[in-house]
Amino acid sequence: MKHSPIVLSTLNARYIHSAFGLRYLKANLGDLSDQCEIVEYTIDSRPEDIAEQLLARQPKYIGFGVYIWNAVQTEKLVALIKAIAPEVVVILGGPEVSYEQAEQAIVALADHVISGWGDISFRDLIEQLEAGQSPPKLIAGQQAKLDQIQMPYQLYTDEDVGNRVLYVEASRGCPFKCEFCLSALDKTAWPFDLEQFLEQMDVLYQRGARHFKFVDRTFNLKIKNSLRIMEFFLERLSDDLFLHFEVVPDHLPEALKDMIQRFPKGVLQFEIGIQTFNPQVQSAISRRQDNEKAKLNLAWIKEQSNAYIHADLIFGLPGESLKSFADSFNTLVALRPHEVQVGILKRLRGSPIIRHTENFNLVFNPNPPYSIVSSSEVTFADVQAINRFARYWDMIANSGRFEHVLPLLLGHYLESENLYRRFSLVSEALFERTQQTHKIALIRLFDLLYEILVDDLNEETQEVLNAIEADYQRSGLKSVPQVLGTKRYKHIQTPSTKQAYKSRQSRRL
Repeated sequence: MKHSPIVLSTLNARYIHSAFGLRYLKANLGDLSDQCEIVEYTIDSRPEDIAEQLLARQPKYIGFGVYIWNAVQTEKLVALIKAIAPEVVVILGGPEVSYEQAEQAIVALADHVISGWGDISFRDLIEQLEAGQSPPKLIAGQQAKLDQIQMPYQLYTDEDVGNRVLYVEASRGCPFKCEFCLSALDKTAWPFDLEQFLEQMDVLYQRGARHFKFVDRTFNLKIKNSLRIMEFFLERLSDDLFLHFEVVPDHLPEALKDMIQRFPKGVLQFEIGIQTFNPQVQSAISRRQDNEKAKLNLAWIKEQSNAYIHADLIFGLPGESLKSFADSFNTLVALRPHEVQVGILKRLRGSPIIRHTENFNLVFNPNPPYSIVSSSEVTFADVQAINRFARYWDMIANSGRFEHVLPLLLGHYLESENLYRRFSLVSEALFERTQQTHKIALIRLFDLLYEILVDDLNEETQEVLNAIEADYQRSGLKSVPQVLGTKRYKHIQTPSTKQAYKSRQSRRL
């Protein structure tokens, strides 16, 4: 193993993710870049194993990217490294350690912490330390102009290109002030030089990259640039090209619509943050959104284009009741996006949402990811119910595995105001039978959904069986759900067989 004086590391949520920020740090180290190595792990890795591998490189400096999803594990890792090799200088950066630093144990363990932008400040810190200087422990990151920052895309390895999500950004920052988001602290959005950016994208494409995830907060903010980027990829269209963009829902001019319609199915994925349709809640959190335009644009994308829609809602926003959230859910699901991600409000360190704590009695979990547990509008029991609702919705609706069963679960989409209530019944019935939200085998889920549809929702048995079989045939499962049985339909419909089935299920649960 080679000797690396500077090691940059982080614990990703999954192997498929790549540490975009670390690549920026290495790309901007100047002459020190050759002395730097990026070493990535996942949050499932043992701290002892990580420490052994990092220290085997005999580093002088180790920099860690700290995020809400890896804060606990990284703290254990830093404590272990400082116990084994106290002479190694540990430097932290990332959103989790950029705010409220005084109360964080991981900050106390580290030698230096860079808050905010680290592209230039990390290099400056290393140079100062190498020169024998004594820089402060807490360092405010320098927000350099984007033309002073080296793009990092050459640091994606062939393994990254072939096996990982490649994160790219054509701009940084966000002009909007939604208080649940750290981007609310930005003054505006800043674009990178577009031609230089596209040159880098072309290099990645020529190396075989086909999946590009844009992390721009507002990809469709500056339409001229949006069109140029999409035209660039349209010229390189291939069967395996995939582009992920986060778009503002109420800003879809005709020129952008025309461009979107030129892409075939499977290429474009739009992440659209609705969060809430409640105007009072939107006003409270400083969120500007034209709800009518947003609904029209969502409907247009679904009906008039081949783009895949991933739409987001947040539960627990200040002033939002369970009924208000249900109304937003009903409205959004009735628009038929391909996915609806139900998230629970989190208190990101530094985000302005904390200003509502007293007025709305916001109570957050003190442990990462700091999700809300109650407010003046929702109880802890409400939050727990929505956590289960969100998990089951992800398993059943967002997974795409239950194309035929889902309409039955939702009452055939007959009345939009009943969608939330209907799936709540499904969620409650699933939890009552399983007492779990994870590790439910797919084959067991088929049987559970059959029982809920027939016994709890009073759906017609034959129609349910037809839907179950249609989705089972698409599942790729080799084992057969009990409900489909050996002779299936005609035997299962008899009362005696149905009772025997319920008896088997009760023993399994």
